[in-house]
Amino acid sequence: MRKLTFLFCFVSAFTFAQKRVWFDTDLMIGLPERAPREVDDGITLMMALQHPDKIDLAGISTVTYAEYGFETAQKFLKWYRRGKTIPVYRGSDKANDLGAENDATRALAEALKKEKLTILAIGPLTNIGTVVKNHPELASQIVEVVVCAGRTPGYSFKPGLEKVIVFDYNFEKDVDSFKTVLDAGVKMVLSGFECSVYLFLGKTDYEFLNNGFEGDKWVYEQLRPWSQRGQKLFGNDGFIPYDATPLGHITHPQYFKYYKDIPVQINVKKNDAASGIGGVRPDEKPFLEVSYDFQSKWKVDYAYKTLPGFEEILIESLKRQFVK
Repeated sequence: MRKLTFLFCFVSAFTFAQKRVWFDTDLMIGLPERAPREVDDGITLMMALQHPDKIDLAGISTVTYAEYGFETAQKFLKWYRRGKTIPVYRGSDKANDLGAENDATRALAEALKKEKLTILAIGPLTNIGTVVKNHPELASQIVEVVVCAGRTPGYSFKPGLEKVIVFDYNFEKDVDSFKTVLDAGVKMVLSGFECSVYLFLGKTDYEFLNNGFEGDKWVYEQLRPWSQRGQKLFGNDGFIPYDATPLGHITHPQYFKYYKDIPVQINVKKNDAASGIGGVRPDEKPFLEVSYDFQSKWKVDYAYKTLPGFEEILIESLKRQFVK
C-alpha cells in the first residue's frame, strides 16, 4: 500500500503540477516582411495556452520584431486564451542591445520582485540578459531559464534529409546575453535542435486546422508555406517545431531524456552552417556546447532526446476546443 501511494504521488507530480511561467518569444509567424517566417513560436504559444493545468503564464514578452510579435501575441490570446487575462510586453527589437531597458524588461523585473518564476525563453536572450545584468539581485528569483539552444560537441543541425546545415539562431543572435545569464548562476535548461529533431509535423498532422475557425485558419495559412519551404530546402514537406521541446520540459518532462548538471562552454570553431546571422557567414563562430569532459564553471541541464508520445501530445494540444 505504501508503494502504491508513493507511485500515485510520483505520477501526480507530473500530471498536475502547475508552474508560474514568463513566456519570452521571437514570435514571427506570419511576418509579412519576409514570408514565410518561422512558425514554431506560434505553435508553442498555442500549446502553452491549452495547458493551463500545467503552465500559468504570468506574462508574455517579445524579442526581435517586437511590435509585430506584440500584435501577433494579442491575436493568439484572442483566439486561444483560456481563462484569465495575460499581459503582453514589447521587448528588445533587434536583440543586440543588452542592458537597454524596455517595457518587457521592466515588467519582468517587477514580476520577479513579487514571485519566483520559470522563464521560457524561445528566442534570443536579450530581454532576460538585460534583467539579470541590471538587477542582479533578482537572479535568485528565477527558478530556471529554459531555452532553445545548444548542442553536444561535433553535432551539426541538419533538418530533413540532412543536406543542409543550419545555425543555432537563438544563441548566435545574442551570445553576450547567454554569457550574462550563465555568469549570474541562474539555472538553465537547454533543449535545442538535437532534442527537437525527433519531432516532425507534416501536412496531415495539422490539416485539421484548415477549418472555419478564424485562428485555426490563419495559423494553417502560415504553416503551409513554411512546410513547403521545408520541402524546397530540406527535402521534406513539413517542419520541426523546435520551440515546443523547451515548453515540453515544463509541461511534460517525463517525455525527455537529460544530461543533468553538465558543463557548458562557448567554443569558437570553424563554422559548420551554410549561412549565418543577417546573411553573413563568418569562417568561425561561437558554439554553445555541453560535455562532461569540459572544465567549465557553467553547468546546465541538457535535454538531448524526445521520447515517443510527445509529438502526439503536441498535435492533440492544437486540436483542443478553444475558449474565446
